[in-house]
Amino acid sequence: MGTEIERKFLVKDDSWRASADAGTRILQGYLVSDPKITVRVRIRGEAAFLTIKGATAGIRRSEFEYPIPVDDAESMLREMAVSPVIEKMRYRLPCGAHVWDLDVFGGDNAGLVLAEVELDAEEAAFEMPDWAGQEVSGDPRYYNVNLARSPFRHWSSDG
Repeated sequence: MGTEIERKFLVKDDSWRASADAGTRILQGYLVSDPKITVRVRIRGEAAFLTIKGATAGIRRSEFEYPIPVDDAESMLREMAVSPVIEKMRYRLPCGAHVWDLDVFGGDNAGLVLAEVELDAEEAAFEMPDWAGQEVSGDPRYYNVNLARSPFRHWSSDG
């Protein structure tokens, strides 16, 4: 069984850009979304994936991901997504022993920039980059599935 262990942070400035890669465009939508299971379709660059994730327990959850044809993914996003498609650019940045994913959201989530680091264990140590701000790992508003349901631009100014 695959397991995802990740910590997620708000990004406080643009200093990350100096060490980022060129970025990859991501479109993703959700076919099933309930507390026990999430089924996501994602187009990442020139590849597409179907991902099944279990319920979140702290910063851990089961995850299974399978490559699928891009044409199929486009059809699923267009015809089956239960909420608006999330648009983002993903950048990868090395920091210490880890590579961070940094997402700059577009569309209804424009203005939101999140960084996440995947870990081998919940208690694993990692280097915190200077551009990483408040941790939001446990805040469900920042889960991608919830950003599809309740986009960032619709949040009140007090968060």
